[in-house]
Amino acid sequence: MILADKIIELRKKNGWSQEDLAEKLEVSRQSISKWEGAQSIPDMNKILKLSEVFSVSTDYLLKDEIELDSPGEAPKIDTESSLKEVPVSMEEANAFLAHKNQAASQIALGVLLCILSPSLLIVLSTLQESSLLPLSEGKSVGIGVLFLFLLAGAGVALFIKNSIEGDRFHYIEKELLNTAYGVNGMVQEKKSRYQGTYTSQMILGIFLCIIAASPIFISMIIYGEDDLHTALAVPFLLLFVAVGVFLIVKTNIIWDALNMLLEQGDYRREKKMDEHKNETVGQIYWCSVTAIYLAYSFITRRWDISWIIWPVAGVGYGAIRGIVNSFRTKI
Repeated sequence: MILADKIIELRKKNGWSQEDLAEKLEVSRQSISKWEGAQSIPDMNKILKLSEVFSVSTDYLLKDEIELDSPGEAPKIDTESSLKEVPVSMEEANAFLAHKNQAASQIALGVLLCILSPSLLIVLSTLQESSLLPLSEGKSVGIGVLFLFLLAGAGVALFIKNSIEGDRFHYIEKELLNTAYGVNGMVQEKKSRYQGTYTSQMILGIFLCIIAASPIFISMIIYGEDDLHTALAVPFLLLFVAVGVFLIVKTNIIWDALNMLLEQGDYRREKKMDEHKNETVGQIYWCSVTAIYLAYSFITRRWDISWIIWPVAGVGYGAIRGIVNSFRTKI
């Protein structure tokens, strides 16, 4: 096993991201990435630091023929985690990235269709109420609702299609990965090239969402408090939001896919371990919240206000996870 593979193996067995190891060695994450991709070799001072950090000998790091077969050279492993490393070949990594690139556009399109789905209903209802459309109220509403269901149905169909197709890659998000030689370097290179696109699309998407209300304000400036023109400006608001969210969703899916393979960001090993430890807590918590929501709503018939349970529960879940993790740390 060459030095690059040994660094990857030891880092992952300790549950560290590239950023974590870089911090311990006082180098940049790019340096770690180059070492693991066999694009450069650490100098002797860094070899010594690697030996100290991983609790292995320099001979093990420098000599390809030496393997970790003696207890004295075994690296530290997180014994609390029941997760096992899953091998990921170069072919599997490329197939995963190809799927995510395709799914990113389709899922983002599905979200866009769902956001735009009520547009025609709003326009037809507004024109009919203003007597500008030679259709009865029932026909205008019927056409608008049919359009809504068609777009929303197409969006949901895209979600289901990509969920089924991506099921075989589900382990990459949840399990600890043991990537084949060269995978880390390949993915890191793709991530570096995509960095500019990710940043620009996120900025543009957020900008469009922020200015989405501008058509309504422009309508008010030009036509005053005219309900007709204000209502007709709403579909343009939805269009701004739809395009902005499309860009945000698409670029984030691709970015997350790269982070999943590199086990960085929200997919660091320690986070995966925490997710597995908190899985039972989450199941009990959300089943309880659902039961409370349904019981309260059916008993009081106050469906108009019972929805507030969900945002409160979301905030509460974060607090409960923090308490559980703190308790585990003390133990």
